Amino acid sequence: MRDALDATPYDALLLLSFGGPEGPDDVVPFLENVTRGRGIPKERLKEVGQHYFLFGGVSPINDQNRALLDALRKDFADHGLGLPIYWGNRNWAPYLTDTLREMVADGHRRILVLATSAYASYSGCRQYRENLADSLAALEAEGLELPSIDKLRHYFNHPGFVEPMVDGVIASLAELPEDVRDGAHIAFSTHSIPTASADTSGPAESHGEGGAYVAQHLEVARLIADAVRERTGVDHPWQLVYQSRSGAPHIPWLEPDICDHLEERHAAGVPAVVVAPIGFVSDHMEVLYDLDTEAKAKAEELGLPMRRSATVGADPRFAAAIRDLVLERAAAERGQEVTPCALGALGASHNLCPVGCCPARALKPAAAGADSPYA
Repeated sequence: MRDALDATPYDALLLLSFGGPEGPDDVVPFLENVTRGRGIPKERLKEVGQHYFLFGGVSPINDQNRALLDALRKDFADHGLGLPIYWGNRNWAPYLTDTLREMVADGHRRILVLATSAYASYSGCRQYRENLADSLAALEAEGLELPSIDKLRHYFNHPGFVEPMVDGVIASLAELPEDVRDGAHIAFSTHSIPTASADTSGPAESHGEGGAYVAQHLEVARLIADAVRERTGVDHPWQLVYQSRSGAPHIPWLEPDICDHLEERHAAGVPAVVVAPIGFVSDHMEVLYDLDTEAKAKAEELGLPMRRSATVGADPRFAAAIRDLVLERAAAERGQEVTPCALGALGASHNLCPVGCCPARALKPAAAGADSPYA
């Protein structure tokens, strides 16, 4: 972690997340926000919303963001970093535009953004940047003075993100019956995306089969599997798998699906599985439904012992990693020489998204990148 607790030139941090409903009446309006412009009928949204209704119409993501805010504020205060932290969502209250308006009213003019997505992809990075541009355009139309906004780099391989997941996998292995533990397979799971989006994820030089999205997840899976082997003495087989597919069935998405993978591993004689949701910062709806409900039911149907390891959530090591990333970026903005903290062979991600990075499906302005219309 950095020694000098100097966040200048930044005067505030914005936690930017997806958002989620907090009651049954919120579910359809929330899904209308998520799918705006796609022409999806309300009746279809009610069908999609059944996942939320199973949990009382409440997504856990907002409470998890509140917990992360508390962890960040505690970490910053404990280390004497006097940087105020705000929270805004793309699709539900507190809405991003409202939060940025509040930050401007509070006098903040140089804002650093933490997105709750660790990897490169259109939906995990550029779409957040497009939302920032939309909000800045709204503030500009109101005649407000616009702040300068930068986004923290992808943190998929920061030790403060990886190490809590290593602990989670080891704890899940320990929960398995002893006679199947050493032979357990690890399924590292993340959100499936269209293969076309994966292939163009990351900077242009990373484009290709799977792009940066797949490469980054494979790197994290290797880091965790290697650490588990070093700490337990057992070399567990593993594979990167996908979940939460949506959209038209004729469009190719990343595979294999987690439930299909469980069937295949069971047929191959694997005695047990640990599912590690490395693509998610916290236990939000995709984890609770697609893993803890659907995948769990599939494993029980197969008679396959399965445990699901914990996401990072509000782990103090993750909060400390965000502090480190803030200080790293601030020092770089001041022109100081910085050694970024990153595990593995891929190294630290870029600070500024270049032109052509995770390109949009339709051309839209995006803030906090080399192509930003807001300097």
